[in-house]
Formats: sequence, C-alpha cells, structure tokens
Amino acid sequence: MGGLVATLALLTGCASPNTAFDPAKPHHRPDGFANQHPSPHGAPEGSFWRWQWERWWADLPADRPERVARAVPDAGLLRQNRGDLTVTWLGHATALWQVGGLNILTDPHLSQRASPVSFAGPQRLTPAPLAIDQLPRIDVVLISHNHYDHLDVATVRALAAQPGGPPLFLVPLGVERWMADEGITRTHRMDWWDRHELAAPGGPVTVHFVPAHHWSSRTPWDRSATLWGGFVLQTAMGGAPVSLYFAGDSGYAPDFAEIGQRFGGFDLSMIPVGCYLPRWFMRAQHVNEEEAVRIHLDVKSRLSIGVHWGTFRLCDDPIDAPIDGLPAARARLGVPAEAFVLPVLGQTRVLRRALP
Repeated sequence: MGGLVATLALLTGCASPNTAFDPAKPHHRPDGFANQHPSPHGAPEGSFWRWQWERWWADLPADRPERVARAVPDAGLLRQNRGDLTVTWLGHATALWQVGGLNILTDPHLSQRASPVSFAGPQRLTPAPLAIDQLPRIDVVLISHNHYDHLDVATVRALAAQPGGPPLFLVPLGVERWMADEGITRTHRMDWWDRHELAAPGGPVTVHFVPAHHWSSRTPWDRSATLWGGFVLQTAMGGAPVSLYFAGDSGYAPDFAEIGQRFGGFDLSMIPVGCYLPRWFMRAQHVNEEEAVRIHLDVKSRLSIGVHWGTFRLCDDPIDAPIDGLPAARARLGVPAEAFVLPVLGQTRVLRRALP
C-alpha cells in the first residue's frame, strides 16, 4: 500500500498546468481550480481510503431498483417536437431538454457502467429508457464535469458520430482538451459566469455556466485539473421568459443563494438528490435530500426535479433512497409535494406548450 500511495503522490505532482489560468480569478489555480467557498465541513478525515475500508465491512442496505418508476418514452413524439418545452429523464444526471426547438442533453451517460473500463465498476441497475440511436438528433450537450458517471466516453463518441453531424458540446474549462483527445472538436469551453448564445428555431437560447461546490478527476493524478459547475438556460416562449437550471454535482454551499439572486428564480431546476452517504465523506461534495430542498429554495425554483439517483450505486445509500427521503425533506422545510418531484424514468414532462 505504501508503494501505491507513493506512486500516486508522484503522479499527482506531474499534473498538467492549467492553460486557462487567470490569476485575477480566485477559483483558478496554476494547476487547476478550486471551489468558490471553503467547505463548512472541512476536508473529510482519512478521505477515500477510510471510506472504502469502512464500506468493505459495512452491512449496506440493498438496492431496490423495482421501486424506480419507469415509463416507455414516445421516441417518435420526441423526434417530432419542434416547439414544446419538455424534459425527459434518462437516468442519473442525463436528461433530454427540448428548448426553443433545440434538443439538449445533460451529462450524457447511456452505457452500462460508470467506470473507466467496460468489465468492472458500478453498473446500471435500471435500464436506459432510450438508446442513442432512438434519440432525436442532439443539437447541444451540457457537461457539468468530467467524473465517469457524468461524462461517458462511449456515449459522447456516439453522439459525435450521429447522423447530421456532431452536437455542440458546452464544457467546463479544461474538458475541451479531453474531448479533443477523443477526436471531438465541436466544443465551447466555459468558465463560471460565462455566457454563450445559441441560435434556435424558437429564438435565441442563452446558456450560462455557474459555480457548484465539487471537484473533477478521471485519473489519480488530475484532481481538480478541469473545472466543474452547473448550467442556466434562458429563452422566451410567446413573449414570456423561460429559465432553466441544471445544478450538476455539488455539496451544499453559498453558491446557490448567489445563483438565485443573480437570475431571480427558475421555471425548472434539475437538482441532485442521491449518492450522499456516508455523510462524513460525501457532504462536502454531494447533497442529501434536505440540502437539495434547500437548494430549491435558494435558487427560487418554481419546479424542481430530483436526479442523480435511481441508476448507479456509487455511494452507501441505495439508489431508491430518495423515494423515502425527499418527501420527508419537503415536509420538514414546508415545500409542497408538487414543487419538488422525483421524475419517472423515461417519461416526458411538458413544461410549456408552444403557441399554435
């Protein structure tokens, strides 16, 4: 074990420099990035290896994937839709948003494992409701960060090879270099508070990249070398403004109150609600259901849907835990049941109809 630790330490010291480094920005570092606010909990003592040791001996609750409600998507309707504002949850943090006539995919992962290899690692416990070739042509992909459960190489390769040409990948600083190594060059990199305007059949859609309290890594030696965050989308339908928010992955932090203040609230927010145990380790990087409801309140969301659950067993809580935990959290914080819901896997929710 000592030799392994020494090797990892040596590799960590060989991390690539941050080519986007801006000394005027507090979250930039010469070798990567940092959270906007210190964790109120501090660094988990013993960190990853302590968790793995405790997990080895723990009697963890079993997953009950049969509790995750599912629906058969209407793929034809999704392909035909050119005007309705819709969201379809495809599992974990992957969702299809149809906005202004654009098909937008969040954190694309439709493979069987959230892992660097295809033969080991956390596997999908509920099937993806659509295969890549059943999706409508994807115009834009939003990638919140580079963890394996949010950025899957097989999925992005297939999207880049879709008929009609690749989508535009909007990615955090540094992730564009990984994409280029995979032969994907239709990318636009974004820093926190950057904005990018998309031309859309229904009128322009403005995308903002916003902070989250998390980290990034795909190897033992690139921790926080690339940025992480969430996305805000703004457009209009029938002259009325529309605002959408995808939080990415995050621990609970003051970032959310700032996002709520800057944007004034959201018609829809997609907020993580799963993978949060053990709390001593996960609370600096993932929220539990009660913190997710607090995010809903902080960002002034009119409707929130809970994601990052129901698919992969990545933490000590079972994939179905939010089915019980979210209603209890809503009740404790006085949030109506209809204001923060768990989506049905594969079901398309129409948020607003296009005017005839």
